[in-house]
Amino acid sequence: MTVEEEPGFPVGNPDERELLISWLRFLRGAVVRKLDGISDAQARWRPDGKLISLLGIVNHLTHVEWRWINGGIRGEEVSRSEEEFEPGRGLTVEDAIAAYRRRGAETDAVVRASPSLMVPCHREKGADLRWVLLHLINETARHAGHADAVRELLDGVTGE
Repeated sequence: MTVEEEPGFPVGNPDERELLISWLRFLRGAVVRKLDGISDAQARWRPDGKLISLLGIVNHLTHVEWRWINGGIRGEEVSRSEEEFEPGRGLTVEDAIAAYRRRGAETDAVVRASPSLMVPCHREKGADLRWVLLHLINETARHAGHADAVRELLDGVTGE
């Protein structure tokens, strides 16, 4: 998906499932746009060694969706590693974005194939797929703002 193909600002939708997916897709696009036009070295930059790099944000969000969908909804064994915040030198911007887009497409497919938004979550007591989607929207929104700050500190670029 190119930037031009990314969804615009979500509009109202009586289908709650599609409304939640549209918000998550919009926020994923906001994160990916922060990597537009920067090198792999720039994508690894952290202001004064603080915050998470843009590459780390995308890599982390890819893993977050995997943990909550594969682990939380599908019940698969998943793990968490601090290394996802500082990916190794082998991960490029192009590869990270491709992985994030694949993960997003898989998340969207699982949500659409689910018989209900009330499918229970295996990771969080009392949570269901609706809760997981809202959690992913929240996590992605927080890191989209984080990515805004890192990009502005990196080279002054602001905006969507």
